Amino acid sequence: MTLPLNPALAATFIPPVMEARRWLSETTLPEGLALLNLSQAAPVEPPPAAMRAAMARAIEEDPAIHLYSPVLGNPELRAALAQRISTLYGGTVTADQVALTSGCNQAFCAAVATLAGPGDEVILPQPWYFNHQMWLTMQGVKTVPLATGADLLPSLEDCAALITARSKAIVLVTPNNPGGVEYPPALIRGFAELAARHGLALIVDETYRDFHSQEGPPHGLFADPGWDEVLVHLYSFSKAYRMTGHRVGAIATNAAHLAQIEKFLDTVTICVSGPGQFGALWGLENLGDWLAGERLEILRRRAAMVTGFAGLEGWELKGCGAYFAYANHPFDAPAPEVARRLLREAGVLMLPGTMFRPQGDPYGNPLGAREMRIAFANADTTEITDLMRRLAALGPR
Repeated sequence: MTLPLNPALAATFIPPVMEARRWLSETTLPEGLALLNLSQAAPVEPPPAAMRAAMARAIEEDPAIHLYSPVLGNPELRAALAQRISTLYGGTVTADQVALTSGCNQAFCAAVATLAGPGDEVILPQPWYFNHQMWLTMQGVKTVPLATGADLLPSLEDCAALITARSKAIVLVTPNNPGGVEYPPALIRGFAELAARHGLALIVDETYRDFHSQEGPPHGLFADPGWDEVLVHLYSFSKAYRMTGHRVGAIATNAAHLAQIEKFLDTVTICVSGPGQFGALWGLENLGDWLAGERLEILRRRAAMVTGFAGLEGWELKGCGAYFAYANHPFDAPAPEVARRLLREAGVLMLPGTMFRPQGDPYGNPLGAREMRIAFANADTTEITDLMRRLAALGPR
């Protein structure tokens, strides 16, 4: 007997990273070349030793770390993150405007679950982070694609034209996954004002905020006294402190909205893991200098990518920042075929742009069919130089 299947789940595509892992199992790598895995933007190294030691002591000595925490998170961590946001952005954020979630993906899911229902619409710039689009599909919420220009930045005018009576939210990711671009502060403010005029939420996912190339606050929205009437801010500790497996993310919005989010979190996970919350708080309190060094290393790798693509025949770099580069490939084939060829002939695993755009025939999607996303954060500058050699050896054919 075949079990019943929720049609919304059936309509949701297979997770792209899982598909890429299947390619690995099916492909024989070229002899003499080690795999360059540039498919996923998750740190592969553990948190710094001092954090691990502090977490180990807490696990051993603090019985409360193994119990349920408050659904919206431990008060100490909520207060510390609120202070961090206030300091960084030059605004006022209080602990009751912050909640902890099991990773930033859950923060997005919780935000959408409280803002939109089946048949409602959420505007998503494309290329998009595929898990965002997957969750909207699972919930029966219509994804409204917002085109971006050659610079991968969305237009306020184009977005305004997409707003309908069913619209509930606009989503921005900056620094962007998959595009790598950093949205200018004036553009972010423009979207906040557009959302406010139409009674929509502006969801801003800043998972990669700690690796922004510019000094100072990435935008000024938190400096507005009424920021929480429009902004739903998402953050992740996973990338900053290399603690992806501990699943600690966060939402900042108004307290009334968090009361609704609490219903979602209590039903899905009840609370964030105790060791993860301890590690996030310890990181906020002790790893400022270490994180600044991590940022500088990512910026060095970003510079190596920009320099490398500038000398690479046929490739066109569209965006590069934080963990990602996004480029047009030079081959006469759709991006999924190019991805398989790169793995088979160059030992390089990257994801095709068709995974970050509306589904369909890649030949009928001229943008996605020419695009590749390169998650370079785990490749040091020596490996990035090697990447450029491998791509050059394939030529522009």
